[in-house]
Amino acid sequence: MKQQVISLAQDLIRRPSISPNDEGCQQIIADRLAKLGFNIEWMPFGETLNLWATHGQSAPTIVFAGHTDVVPTGNEQQWRYPPFSAEIVGDMLYGRGAADMKGSLAAMVVAAEEYVKQHPNHPGRIAFLITSDEEAAAKDGTVKVVEALMARGEQVDYCLVGEPSSTTVVGDIVKNGRRGSITGNLYIEGIQGHVAYPHLADNPIHKAAAFIQDLVDIQWDNGNEFFPPTSLQIANIHAGTGSNNVIPGELYIQFNLRFNTETTDHKIKQRVEELLKQHNLKYRLEWWLSGQPFLTAKGKLVDAVVQSLQQVANITPTLETSGGTSDGRFIALMGAEVVELGPLNKTIHRIDECVSCTDLATLTAVHIQMLQSLLGK
Repeated sequence: MKQQVISLAQDLIRRPSISPNDEGCQQIIADRLAKLGFNIEWMPFGETLNLWATHGQSAPTIVFAGHTDVVPTGNEQQWRYPPFSAEIVGDMLYGRGAADMKGSLAAMVVAAEEYVKQHPNHPGRIAFLITSDEEAAAKDGTVKVVEALMARGEQVDYCLVGEPSSTTVVGDIVKNGRRGSITGNLYIEGIQGHVAYPHLADNPIHKAAAFIQDLVDIQWDNGNEFFPPTSLQIANIHAGTGSNNVIPGELYIQFNLRFNTETTDHKIKQRVEELLKQHNLKYRLEWWLSGQPFLTAKGKLVDAVVQSLQQVANITPTLETSGGTSDGRFIALMGAEVVELGPLNKTIHRIDECVSCTDLATLTAVHIQMLQSLLGK
C-alpha cells in the first residue's frame, strides 16, 4: 500500500499543474476510480476542470475533497531537486504540491481503492470532489460544483478535505472549522489641490486618520471555545500622485477581517458603515466575502477521524480552526460535517516542498479506518 500511494503521488507531482491548470492530474485519478466502478462526472466551469466521482447509492455520503492545482514554483534554480521531478531522498518526496496537496490526494484515492476492493457492496456512498482552482481565484471550482450539486438535491453528510493540517507529527492537528474572510475596498473622497493652498483642497488622508484608528480599535467579539476573536488588518493604503506638492483627491484603504461564528458579515458591514457616517466621510465601499466561517464541533465524522488516528497512528489530535480559508467553507454549506486532515504543513508553498512517504502511508491507513468506522467493516 505504501508503494501504491507514493507512486500515485509521484505521477501527480510530475504534472506541472500551476493553478488553475490541471495538466491531466484529474484524468489519472478518474481512470483509477473508474476501474473500481466509480461513476465519473466532469463538471468544468470557465477555465477550471472539476471532478465529481461517486461509488454506491445509499446514505450516508462521505466526500474526499481536494485540489490538483499548485502555486508557482518560484526560482527553480533554488530548488534542491527540480520541482516537478518528484524525487525521493530517504523518506522524503520532493516537489511542488507534495504536501499541498497531491500527497493527500494520493492517500485518499488509494484508501478508497483498498476499501472498495474489500467491500465492493459497501453501504453508503463514497465520493470525490476535486478541483483545480483552489490556489487561484477559487471561483469556478468547488464553489460552483457545490452550487450545482445543491441545485439537483445531492446530499453530503461527511467531508474530509486533504489540506495539510499537521504541524509536528502527522495527525497532531485536525481542522474542524475555519474562520470567515471578508475584504473591504474603501475609497475616501477628497479634493485635489496644491499643498501651498490647503484651503482650496480637502485632504482625505487627514480626514480619515481618526476613522482608521477607530476602525482598528474595534473589538468585534471575544471568540469562543473553537475560535479566536475576530481580527481586522489593514492590508493596503494608497493616495497621492507621487508628487510632494499635490494634495491627494482620494484615499484608498483595503482591509480584511477573519471572523468567527460569534459575528456575521452583515454585522461587520453595518458597523463599518456606521463608523464612516460618524466621521462624516464621503466614501465608496466595495465588499468581497470570500467565505463564511464553519465549524464541526462534534459528531460522527470528528469521532471517526479522532478514533482512526488513535488506532492507526497512536495519536490523539488537537481540534483547531486556525489558518486561512479552504474549500471546506463551500462544502459546509451543504450541511455536511467537515474536517481537514493532511500531512505536515511546514514546507507548503516554499522552495523544496516535500512530504514524508511514511506519513502518506499513515494517512492512507487512517482514511481506510475512517471509512470502516462510518460505513462498516
